[in-house]
Amino acid sequence: MVKLIIDDREVEVPEHTTILDAAASVGIKIPTLCYLRDLNEVGACRVCVVEVEGIDQLVAACNNYVLDGMVVRTNSNKARIARKTNVEFLLSQHDSECTSCTRSGNCSLQSLANDLGITDLPFSKHLEGFKSDPSFPLIRNNDKCIKCLRCIQICEKVQGTGVWDLTSRASHTVVNVAGGKKLSETDCALCGQCITHCPTGALRARDDTERVFDALADPDKICLVQIAPAVRTSWGESLGLSRGEATVERLATALRMMGFDYVFDTNFSADLTIMEEGSELLERIKKAGEPGGENIKFPMFTSCCPGWIRYVKSHYPDMLDQVSTSKSPQQMFGAVAKTYYADALGVDPSKVFCVSIMPCVAKKSEAALPTMVGENGEPDVDVVLTVREVDRMVRASHIDATSIEEQELDQPLGFGTGAAVIFGATGGVMDAALRSAYYLATGENPDPDAFSGVRGLGGWKEKTFDLAGTPLRVAVAHGLGNAHRLIEALRAGEVSYDFVEIMACPGGCVGGGGQPIHDGCELAGERGDVLWGLDAASEVRFSHENPSVKLVYDDYLDHPLSERAEELLHTDHTAWSMGK
Repeated sequence: MVKLIIDDREVEVPEHTTILDAAASVGIKIPTLCYLRDLNEVGACRVCVVEVEGIDQLVAACNNYVLDGMVVRTNSNKARIARKTNVEFLLSQHDSECTSCTRSGNCSLQSLANDLGITDLPFSKHLEGFKSDPSFPLIRNNDKCIKCLRCIQICEKVQGTGVWDLTSRASHTVVNVAGGKKLSETDCALCGQCITHCPTGALRARDDTERVFDALADPDKICLVQIAPAVRTSWGESLGLSRGEATVERLATALRMMGFDYVFDTNFSADLTIMEEGSELLERIKKAGEPGGENIKFPMFTSCCPGWIRYVKSHYPDMLDQVSTSKSPQQMFGAVAKTYYADALGVDPSKVFCVSIMPCVAKKSEAALPTMVGENGEPDVDVVLTVREVDRMVRASHIDATSIEEQELDQPLGFGTGAAVIFGATGGVMDAALRSAYYLATGENPDPDAFSGVRGLGGWKEKTFDLAGTPLRVAVAHGLGNAHRLIEALRAGEVSYDFVEIMACPGGCVGGGGQPIHDGCELAGERGDVLWGLDAASEVRFSHENPSVKLVYDDYLDHPLSERAEELLHTDHTAWSMGK
């Protein structure tokens, strides 16, 4: 153990503890800006500098270890003035139009400047003036970049895609797209992790709220909205609601107050996805055992995560034929809404305006794909909103989310099972698929918790289950860095699987790039627990028992993998190009 003094307090901590952590252990908070534990501990911003007795220059608390007998002053006059000056330098190269910034009120730089009492800037402003394509789902504004390097680290170390890099030299050094490409020309998966880990508004998702407000005001439009599973874990975080209060039924009330005609649940189409994808897996296994089946490749990969689809297209295009052809729940919902439900309403599909609320940035790109359109050429899903966007719409509509009552979702597309709600957590798609695959193979339901071995936050999990006497080897990975390791092991022949679930974002959709931002906090585990709890409390925990799904098959689709189901609910991943 190491003994030292921090701000006149005696502190005892293990060796190799940083000054930052040692101070935190006794309740002393040293401000940081660029710091991200285990990812970005470079001390680039110099905001965490402290004074150490016997050392002339200030030292960064985030990456310097404590020593026995060390005396540290975290807020001496010297440290405070340096800290304030460093932030003033950052602000001299920062677009401080905070009122029009999506991160206003939730910006680490803004909070720090306020805490330090910065009211005037002693340095002249110098802005680069670079902004990326505003039509792309991910937008970069370098005038708000503070060169903290977080986006570079998260993209490289966690996601393994290396989209961002330092460009130019010396005083002209900036963070930008590696290789000088346009962002739309890169292999960006649009996972959005760079957005949620940026301390300022330098990175954001394209805002589509005005398109939705316009549609709501159009008397000729019938506005439907679907709510993704992971949304119910997070939408209340910035609106003063606890997780218990932020129910999907309360959100439904808020959406109807905004003007939506029908509020539905993506859980419905998640159950539909399981029926199609589970049937597809069993069909693939069956054909593999028939003459000529040796040409069928395994594993089959899940297809509900558009970030993963973009990743496999750009990094492993030769494996696209192993990805399920089933559309994602978002796109299945849109296809059903503009055919089956439009028929039920007796309206032309062109009058239906379909909005989805997703924890995801890549969903914006997915909805705009040329393969995700109906017979009339119009998109199945018209607009995708992130959770952050819908929260802004709630505030813009002057709705007090803490005071409204709960309302049930509309039917028949508003019912989902426990198997569907866990789609938002890593392992959830696999768990749900195995429950129904077991039933489809045996005619009997398994214990709904029989496949719990695929749950948890392990980056790469693998299990073997018995499926009607046949061993089924499965794996689950979340975070594209883990997906890379898994695929490389597959290609090297080190592992072998039949079915693999991959989610681009760490923790799954609950950790998605469209979720509310809490700087320095990783909430995927906490949010995921909400979904697993909802599943456990659900009266119906098997997708094949969803009465609304049964109704749609009986009335419209006939059966999984039918001709109509193939037409509406499946897609060709090779029929579009990245950047589109």
